[in-house]
Amino acid sequence: MSRASWHLRANALVGAWLVAAALLALAHRAVPAAPWLLVHLLLLGAVSTAILVWSQHFADTLLRRPAWGGRLGLTVRLAVHTVGALAVVIGVVGSTGWLVVAGAVLVAAAALAQVGIMVVQSRAALPSRFSHAVRYYVAAGLVLPVAVACGVLMARGHVSDVVHARLYVGHVALALLGWVGLTVLGTLVVLWPTVLHARIEPAQESAGRRALPVVLLGLVLVTAGAASGWRVLVGLGAVVVALGTAIGGSVMVAQARTSPPRTYAAWTLAAAVAWLVACTVAFGALVVAAPGWVAAADDLRVLVAPFAVGFAAQILVGSLSYLLPVVLGGGPATARRTAAELDREALLRVVLVNGGLVLFAAPVPSAVRVLASFVVLGALVAFLALAGRAVRAALRHEGVPVSATGSSRSGAAVVATGLLAMVVALGVAVDPAAAGIGSSTPTDPTVATGRTTTVAVRALDMRFSPSTVQVPVGDTLVLEVTNEDDDVHELVVETGAGSGRLSPGEQGTVDVGVVGGDLDGWCPVAGHRQMGMTLTIVATGAPTAAAEHAEHPEHTAGPDLMATPEPSFTPHEAAVAPAEPGSTTHRVTLTVSEVVREVAPGVTQRLWTFGGQAPGPVLRGRVGDRFEITLVNDGSLGHSIDFHAGALAPDDVMRTIQPGESLTYEFTATRSGIWMYHCSTMPMSLHIANGMFGAVIIDPPGLPDVDREYVLVQSELYLGAQGDVADAAKVVARTPDLVVFNGYANQYRDRPLEAEAGERVRFWVLDAGPYLSSAFHVVGGQFDTVYREGDWVLRDGGSTGTGGAQVLDLAPAQGGFVELTFPEPGTYAFVTHAMADAEAGALGRVLVTED
Repeated sequence: MSRASWHLRANALVGAWLVAAALLALAHRAVPAAPWLLVHLLLLGAVSTAILVWSQHFADTLLRRPAWGGRLGLTVRLAVHTVGALAVVIGVVGSTGWLVVAGAVLVAAAALAQVGIMVVQSRAALPSRFSHAVRYYVAAGLVLPVAVACGVLMARGHVSDVVHARLYVGHVALALLGWVGLTVLGTLVVLWPTVLHARIEPAQESAGRRALPVVLLGLVLVTAGAASGWRVLVGLGAVVVALGTAIGGSVMVAQARTSPPRTYAAWTLAAAVAWLVACTVAFGALVVAAPGWVAAADDLRVLVAPFAVGFAAQILVGSLSYLLPVVLGGGPATARRTAAELDREALLRVVLVNGGLVLFAAPVPSAVRVLASFVVLGALVAFLALAGRAVRAALRHEGVPVSATGSSRSGAAVVATGLLAMVVALGVAVDPAAAGIGSSTPTDPTVATGRTTTVAVRALDMRFSPSTVQVPVGDTLVLEVTNEDDDVHELVVETGAGSGRLSPGEQGTVDVGVVGGDLDGWCPVAGHRQMGMTLTIVATGAPTAAAEHAEHPEHTAGPDLMATPEPSFTPHEAAVAPAEPGSTTHRVTLTVSEVVREVAPGVTQRLWTFGGQAPGPVLRGRVGDRFEITLVNDGSLGHSIDFHAGALAPDDVMRTIQPGESLTYEFTATRSGIWMYHCSTMPMSLHIANGMFGAVIIDPPGLPDVDREYVLVQSELYLGAQGDVADAAKVVARTPDLVVFNGYANQYRDRPLEAEAGERVRFWVLDAGPYLSSAFHVVGGQFDTVYREGDWVLRDGGSTGTGGAQVLDLAPAQGGFVELTFPEPGTYAFVTHAMADAEAGALGRVLVTED
């Protein structure tokens, strides 16, 4: 097979990945995980395949020595990479963990194999002027497996939100700045001046040598920052990477001054490097400026399009626009023809791609962004059509140059600018309210009350909740919108007020203004309004005199969270029976169900539960007992379970199961204590906060009998709307509304636990979190026995027999027990001695009577 034929087939594989990405972009609404797929079809598929092909091509050329194995060896590496990339894509979409891991191993193996071959190739080659460019390829290949490992850990789950966010930051930096960025910088050392037909001065050559260690230092700093949790280090590393890139960029600018860019390849490569520098600086700034790691990962999503399209896609099509005519050959006349085909409407396409991308990233109405994305897609897809024409011309040996490759530069710029202006005008015309154009509801200033009504609105499951908001006429209405869905949303009101585009997890505020009549609101993202994302604002009658306050926080008064429950209220059973004698195997079915339960007087929440209760059932056994747990998911979304009482590989038994599925979780209790079990499906904090936790008690050997035993599980409640699930935004912000024992605020304050004077009472305490610590204390009592996290802190008064303790301190997921004897009748309060938490609902009483 000739070199041209081989390259044609290899780059056809690149084209196949690009076609798949383009088709997905058109149909992304109907495809699961479409945003992830779009990025990885482009980067893991097309760009990485091109890197393997062309880095080896340049290494062979610069070292003047063919690689071991030649084209056959590279074909094998391409096959391994392609199979691995497909496995990763299929595994992620199908939630098949082993397939993701297998694919990732293949992708990393292909890159490392190419690194090894280039190292051998470099050592055997004679010294050459630009051999240092090959070091960029070696460094990039060594970085990729680390980026892949971060991606696998994210895909496999079972990590906290913060760890997931740090992995995401590391994955993005190493994949884009490392694997792609290093390869691009090394290639541009020789490709850029070749495209410009510019001379490479000795000083410019040495700049390429200096840039590599600077970029590598920056990547090390970013990785160290993500690994250590120090976000400032990530920002510093990004600045260093940008400086290293600028060293190479300064050479590109100097060469462009002597030989100005005149082709599509040159303009596109220049634009791509500019996007790289801008995105790198923005990457560091967003991570440093964010309030935490989770917020940083969310904020970085605004850079996905600029990084993937502005940098990576333009580098790919720009490089191929120059390189394809070179490898296709066919003689000077044919090469000129193929180059001219790929240069058709060059400036028009460059302006449309980059101008459209600026519009897409700008805070413009969603309709404008949608239209801009189609313009960018069309301008990029034009390369595929032109590449097909160029290949056909080369195969036919067409040597007659095309008469014209496009309009003049000024004319192309005018046409492109006009098209982009039409995009803006059409987008505003489709949705004028989102652009702030429209008439506000007429209001008589004399009825303005001076009050503000603030309503929390959630975007979830293609709905706004609540879908109807009532506000007194004359009130100023403010809507606080939280996007809890997995898609981008926005809320606009017919007055023109809007939240702006909200990525998943983001919050925005809509200042509607003074309301004088009913109003409609909706999500302007294409198709979302039609799918039911609407909101109605109902203006109620004139306000009553009793409501004449300067400002009130909500549109309706909420219940008193500290009130006394109804007489019919029955508390959660806190008493626990001793471990069954002689029982060694415990077979339990835990059914996941969604139930609406009262969590404070007059406050209901839709809880995700194990066994229909929150906390879940208490399981109890002894060291050596076997537990066989069947988890059945009767909920409406995926759930899982993690038993801290069992030590075993989490890969299978802790996997997320979808509604209607079940799994069996078996473990042997080898260590004593009170252990937490909980749902480990992401976001884990929300699943725990919404009720998915419970306790397993494994008695310490020789545990003495006591008169009474109680189990108290402390947790936090982040109240959502009445009868709905926990407020995810409050969970992320760590701002609970209530801190409770056994799932209900102050329940044992009004329904006290019981004991008799002189009885020995054991309190098992577990802190389920998800965030706050516990400091369990009995007012008027002293503990003579404290058992914490698997060991005796104090036993029977200690060595002197007179020792005592006042608090059992527990971090989230820790547990233990305390024992005490109540000296006389009375009412003994128990609290967490973090008093603000006790005042928020973590308060109970023990009613002690005469023997």
